[in-house]
Amino acid sequence: MKTPQNRLVKTIGASKPKKTEAGSESHKTPEKSKRSLGFSAYEQLRQALHSGEYGPGDRIFEDEIAKSLNISRTPVREALRRLEDEGFLVHESHRGITVARLDYQMIMELYAMRYVLEGAVAAMAARNASDIEIEMLRGLVKEEKIAAKSAASMGEQNRRFHLAIYQCSHNRYMLKTLNILSYPLALLSKTAFMSPERRVTVCLEHEAIVEAISRNDPVAAEKAAHRHMRAAQMERMKILGALNEIQGGIT
Repeated sequence: MKTPQNRLVKTIGASKPKKTEAGSESHKTPEKSKRSLGFSAYEQLRQALHSGEYGPGDRIFEDEIAKSLNISRTPVREALRRLEDEGFLVHESHRGITVARLDYQMIMELYAMRYVLEGAVAAMAARNASDIEIEMLRGLVKEEKIAAKSAASMGEQNRRFHLAIYQCSHNRYMLKTLNILSYPLALLSKTAFMSPERRVTVCLEHEAIVEAISRNDPVAAEKAAHRHMRAAQMERMKILGALNEIQGGIT
């Protein structure tokens, strides 16, 4: 696979930290500065992964990222280690650090978890969401109709929508668990909404979830979320099949 490393490094480096005047950061200890730089590198790399700038199998070059961010390799190494712990990155023999590839079994396991948890969190939101939060959800659904014009914007809007549902559940442990599950799924975010028909269908599925939440109907909200997860899983499997055909040279 050809790695678009120059474009990616340029993207990440676009928001690199500005150099400060001598002494302006004298109140920070070297250890705190390292942690701050490591977290900044982590956030920028994770955003690049979520936005699809890196794809499954792409190589990650530690020295080039450090150069683009104008920092040493130590905080970059820290960021890469954290992303590896979260399942975004893996070490491949003879290739080094690469973006993880999601296989059939991994996706089946992830969606088995999401089916249960997304249904539960939608039911919680139907019980606990305030009037203001419900209006916020309706606003996100309206924005999706505009975002649906492109795969990239729809992917970001979809992420925002699901995060809002999690927050409306008012359950911090559910929020944390679902956020963790969203990490590996982000690896396919670039291709998840390539189909214009799927983008339209997702808008309708989200609208059904919000409608049930607005009626304070946890049973209907859970069922709507389950239908959405089943449809999303089917779409993911179609994408995976297409990717396997391309990578395997099948015509």
